Amino acid sequence: MSDDFDLFRQTVGKVQAVKQDKVPLHEQIRPKPKPYPKPVAVNFDAHLSSRNPEDIETVGIYDSMNFLSAGLQNSVLKKLRKGFFGIDAEIDLHGLNAHEAKRQLLHFLHHSVEEGCRCVHIVHGKGYRSLDNLPVIKNELNRLLRQHKDVQAFCSASPKEGGTGALFVLLRLSDKYGFESENE
Repeated sequence: MSDDFDLFRQTVGKVQAVKQDKVPLHEQIRPKPKPYPKPVAVNFDAHLSSRNPEDIETVGIYDSMNFLSAGLQNSVLKKLRKGFFGIDAEIDLHGLNAHEAKRQLLHFLHHSVEEGCRCVHIVHGKGYRSLDNLPVIKNELNRLLRQHKDVQAFCSASPKEGGTGALFVLLRLSDKYGFESENE
């Protein structure tokens, strides 16, 4: 029995007797976490203008698309087509239905503008699986991008970047960077 007691003392080592069994409360209080603002719910549809774009023709699988906002020079569209602005972000909408593609596109455009992206690449596909060779997502994008307040221009991508199945989109710079939109 004394061997067990000696073994226990060796294992535990040197100990000190507890003189007080109460712990002061102020040492246990952790600092309060810093407050942070509640995330603001964003209405992505608010970025779409209420006006209907002027007679937009339905585009086919191999048709290219382009748009230039009022007040911008044609040279902006040429520079966009040649890749002058560089791609800051990209999204692929292949295989989505029109509703889901619209939802993801509006989220993507909002976050791209907030992050200060100037030029984005949107891959929508050519619409080979669409009925009557009328691509659904491509035509929906053509309509939505023309109505979006942050879109200044767009054009079909170069063949190596997706051709008529993709778009380069030029966005206005975010207000948080202190720049005014060029077409205001």
